[in-house]
Amino acid sequence: MKKLRIIIFAGLILAVFNLVLMNTTDIGEMPDMVNHEHVSAQKLFDNTWDEIKDNYYDSSMNSQDWRRWKERYRRRIKTDEDAEVAIETALASLNDPYSKFMSKEEYSEQNNSIYSKITGIGVNIASVSGKITIINVVESTPAQSANLLPQDIILAVNGKDVNGLSITEVVNMVRGPENSFIELTILRNKDKFVKKIIRKEIKIKTVKSSVDKNIGYIKITSFIGSTTPNEFLEALEKTKNTEGLILDLRGNTGGLLPNAIFIANLFIPKGNIVSIVGRNGFKYNIEAQDTEFSIEKPVIVLVDGASASASEILSGALQDYNRAVLLGTRTYGKGMVQKIIPLPNETGLNLTVAKYLTPNGHDINKKGILPDVQVEFSLNDVKTQSDAQLNKAKSLLAEMCTN
Repeated sequence: MKKLRIIIFAGLILAVFNLVLMNTTDIGEMPDMVNHEHVSAQKLFDNTWDEIKDNYYDSSMNSQDWRRWKERYRRRIKTDEDAEVAIETALASLNDPYSKFMSKEEYSEQNNSIYSKITGIGVNIASVSGKITIINVVESTPAQSANLLPQDIILAVNGKDVNGLSITEVVNMVRGPENSFIELTILRNKDKFVKKIIRKEIKIKTVKSSVDKNIGYIKITSFIGSTTPNEFLEALEKTKNTEGLILDLRGNTGGLLPNAIFIANLFIPKGNIVSIVGRNGFKYNIEAQDTEFSIEKPVIVLVDGASASASEILSGALQDYNRAVLLGTRTYGKGMVQKIIPLPNETGLNLTVAKYLTPNGHDINKKGILPDVQVEFSLNDVKTQSDAQLNKAKSLLAEMCTN
């Protein structure tokens, strides 16, 4: 019953706050997140111009007359490419690195991340010395069943040579309808062979956990997935018998605001979790809800320079309430909030609509959060495959548990 109430609470927040907090653009979709209306390229620009005018955080539009962009492109946009260039040009005038127009393909990629699923075979690929190379194979996927391995080179997809193609082009070739087949021509060392693989839905996990003696370890790689709250609850269940908890947010560039609120609420049963300051200074405090569940054991949160936005909301709240010790290096410093706006032609817009403050009213934008215990991750750590930050957290947490 307790778990059910928590899950319902997360769903309510997600329904109310259609907001995304990401430092970088990450990679199904649900019907209400996609606008399938098809309009002309000119109307796509006009609609996007209206959305920005009505919703952008800075009502002065970076101290400019926003109407000039509509006048500049009136009756001049003929193609989708024209619309994209015009929209991006207008957005650039806001001097806001976080507001971004997304093509149909880019918007679909973001939705894939939010809903934690894609249809494919379960590999991550990269271009290595000009070759499309498998970096890793996801467990329990068609790729693993087909015995694909890291360092395998993809030469062709369904008989088409991929030499010279971009990563995005190859990814789009590999993905396809569920239960359809794909043929990959693979080069492994000096052996060349063909694998016929069936595509399946690939679940994207954003939370990992483990136990080391009496210390639990939970790493949240991203807050972008809609399944992140349930994944976190599962991680808590796996680590429930430990005396202390390490929460690793290093490298987590952000995601959905409701996910950060949900997880913070498990540690903070009462009080303001974060303040959202919208257009013209309107301020809204998001208060903790009664979940009939709380985490009371000692906690250390690992952060670094890539811990941004949603990660900073969670770590900032835990620090302000003295609910956890932050350890690592200063966080990124992204205190702005973006709203996901579906646009016609299945495109989309991430638009800055607000900034946020920590419970104690700290504005961390372009400043970041200074950890309570500063520990660098050095080049020597990389060379020796050690982790000074994690090791320090374990020793410090052992002392906290003893005391």
